[in-house]
Amino acid sequence: MFSKVLIANRGEIAVRVSRTLRDLGVAVIAVYSEADREAPHVLEADEAYLLGEGPVDRSYLNLERLMEVIAESGAEAVHPGYGLLSENADFAERCEAAGCVWLGPSPDSMRKFGLKHTARELAVEADVPLCPGTGLVGSVEEAVSESADIGFPLMLKSTAGGGGIGMEVCRSEAELVAAFE
Repeated sequence: MFSKVLIANRGEIAVRVSRTLRDLGVAVIAVYSEADREAPHVLEADEAYLLGEGPVDRSYLNLERLMEVIAESGAEAVHPGYGLLSENADFAERCEAAGCVWLGPSPDSMRKFGLKHTARELAVEADVPLCPGTGLVGSVEEAVSESADIGFPLMLKSTAGGGGIGMEVCRSEAELVAAFE
């Protein structure tokens, strides 16, 4: 068991992870942006470190500052929560290289499952039941051809769009063609 865990997240998810760690007898290290200085996840933590100004790219996504905090705090592990850095394979590798345990999927898994078409290929190889669909489709003509086998309605999904980004319900060929671009 770890004695200190850094939560690389904010808000409600950081509070929930923090409370679980406390129940396990683990000290909580919070990080925060200037805008979150008085947030519950900061006030409830055993230690808290300022990452930077309010914008997320200058604070919670600032990998250099996060690595400094990991070293300064003596964190033994990093819990990414969800969103933000939870799917950042490079950050996970940097944590591991610094001797800090990454409490999330391995960098290899993140890379394999981060792209929807490769995740589907792996599921097919493992005989996981799937809804009708395709692998990566390279052109609108190919998408239209594949739709003949699948039928409408169908979901068009950008391979790299996360969190629902790039998803379009297509109820007809015309909608598919319009959505593809």
